[in-house]
Amino acid sequence: MLTRLSRPRALALCALPVLALFGTAALAPLPYTLAQPGVTADVLGKDRGRPVLTITGADTRPTQGQLRMTTIVATGPKADVRVGDLLDGWFRTDRAVMPRDSVYPTGGSEKEIEQHHLNDMKDSQNVAVDAALNHLDRKQGAMRVSVDLGDIGGPSAGLFLALGIIDKLDGDGRGGDLTGGRTIAGTGTITADGKVGAVGGVAMKTQAAHRDGATVFLVPKAECPQAEAERPDGLRLIPVTTLGGAVDALTALEHGGKAPSC
Repeated sequence: MLTRLSRPRALALCALPVLALFGTAALAPLPYTLAQPGVTADVLGKDRGRPVLTITGADTRPTQGQLRMTTIVATGPKADVRVGDLLDGWFRTDRAVMPRDSVYPTGGSEKEIEQHHLNDMKDSQNVAVDAALNHLDRKQGAMRVSVDLGDIGGPSAGLFLALGIIDKLDGDGRGGDLTGGRTIAGTGTITADGKVGAVGGVAMKTQAAHRDGATVFLVPKAECPQAEAERPDGLRLIPVTTLGGAVDALTALEHGGKAPSC
């Protein structure tokens, strides 16, 4: 025997499975990571009381201003991120929702991932030295460059390490500083031939830069839209694709030339 249901009751019964699915989704962990602005470090100065860049075997020059590499802080690879966390992150400007694979592409345990990021930083340091010396057309010879950024990992400081080495060795090439006395921040990987590569979390890094006093932010050109999305007021974005282009843009700022903008 069939019983005819009223429309409201039928709709209510149909809605129950849907609500159950939403309830299950709200409790299930999702493959995302929550990121927020992290620390910045002046590669021309000290980090936690220790010089970031130490150059021996070559004459160096005193510098003014700051070149601040930027970071993000993200939930761990095994952290449970749920629907409520995603909704909260999407509606906040100081937090970003990112696919977990974009932050932790290698997989593995937290210890293995941390070691991978530290290895990336070490490789980035070596390449940054090569990029800076290639830009200056100098041989390494007896010169040694050491980098101390504590437990900061990943390759995204490469551009700023190279800029720091250039500033300490040659400045703007006219007796002045690359920074022009400003606080310059930014991000980007680097190759030995000076190509600047994209990184993750650019929108959060602009906020970290502004928080720590930067007025100019160098961003890989391909990531201008992401940087613009949450750009703090008073922070100028300069797109870069090469180390030489970054040096030219900073020199233009100091000497009244025209620097590119996003």
